[in-house]
Amino acid sequence: MNKLITIIGPTASGKTELAAHLAYDLDGEIISGDSRQVYRHMDIGTGKDLSDYEVNGKHIPYHLIDIAEPGYKYNVFEYQRDFLEAYEDIQKRGKTPILCGGTGLYVESILKGYRLHPVSENKELRAALAKKTLPELTVILEKYKTLHNTTDVDTAQRAIRAIEIEEYYKNHEKDESLYFPKIESIVIGIDIDREMRRKKISARLKSRLDEGMVDEVRGILDSGVAPEDLIYYGLEYKYLTNYIIGNMTYEHMCAELEIAIHQFAKRQMTWFRGMERRGFVIHWIDASKPMGLKLAEIKDFLK
Repeated sequence: MNKLITIIGPTASGKTELAAHLAYDLDGEIISGDSRQVYRHMDIGTGKDLSDYEVNGKHIPYHLIDIAEPGYKYNVFEYQRDFLEAYEDIQKRGKTPILCGGTGLYVESILKGYRLHPVSENKELRAALAKKTLPELTVILEKYKTLHNTTDVDTAQRAIRAIEIEEYYKNHEKDESLYFPKIESIVIGIDIDREMRRKKISARLKSRLDEGMVDEVRGILDSGVAPEDLIYYGLEYKYLTNYIIGNMTYEHMCAELEIAIHQFAKRQMTWFRGMERRGFVIHWIDASKPMGLKLAEIKDFLK
């Protein structure tokens, strides 16, 4: 078995732990499908949970984690490129590649084989959009396309980047020579009950705050990363940065962040259900089952 296996699920569903145990059984390696875990030093806030990659005393190799510096705007084009490099390396060594993550756009860009292209910065356009509000930017972006991907309008910076890309392709023909190979994969989805998901998200947020997530964000800011660049990454980094720079009280930050993470998990599930409507077959397994039963179920799908 060295065909690609993909494991998807919303935040706090236990997908990383499951992928690691599956990799242990199949002599596999994990390729992360998370748009924020690519950044170094952003450990607690992105939920890297690196201890999950230790299974029965064995370290499970992982890829596309800690490959970029905070403040850098890593993108889907770069992800495709880096994914292919890791995937081909894993296959050459006879191991089983396991794609695991919750960033639907990243995962689908691999499984659909989208042809994506690098788009350079348009300084004039950025200057023209700089003073517009997020709702105003959303309206502009909607003139270019239907917003299936709500992460495009999570922050003003993301919306400006999305407009920049759309404006570029309005005036440039796509280079079809940039080919992305078709990769066959079985897709496993972790189905977690909404109430269980809410409880796990709330408990995990409290745990991460207790582990020093505020200090992690403060340390990144102290290293020279601008607040607006950290806010760009959304969720934990958006709300904790606003707290640290004095825009929110601690209590307000905690309450708003918890709501935002619940909303994010809901959007993740909406994306995954949308993948099914777009033709993907997703084999759903119950998150509440013991690890052994989940692994057995996946192995049945692999037969």
